[in-house]
Amino acid sequence: MCGIAGGAWTSDGEPLSRDGLQRMAEVLRHRGPDDEGVFLSGGGNGGAGLAFRRLSIIDLTSGHQPLANEDESVWVVLNGEIYNYRELRSELESRGHQFRTQSDTETIVHLYEEHGDEFVTRLRGMFAI
Repeated sequence: MCGIAGGAWTSDGEPLSRDGLQRMAEVLRHRGPDDEGVFLSGGGNGGAGLAFRRLSIIDLTSGHQPLANEDESVWVVLNGEIYNYRELRSELESRGHQFRTQSDTETIVHLYEEHGDEFVTRLRGMFAI
């Protein structure tokens, strides 16, 4: 099972640092030995950060996380498996979405672009996002 950590802050809060996120990922090494990634956005006015440790299941070579859409406005980390991602991907590609990986995780960012918070009702599988 993968490891996921992160946080968010407001203008009054203490911002996360890339170093802090990398330390979070290191603590979770036992949860995912195959890869690690961090994402940090924002600054003194608020923001968010994600740290991820990966246990590879699907697309071992190009499933690095956190993963973003084309313009990096939507980011996601996923633990688990989306069983119907091939069907969802085909539908999303027909609507013009472009994919960079074969990972089931990438389906989520594009599904969110199409359906907003309701995207989760389209997913079938065992997962934590």
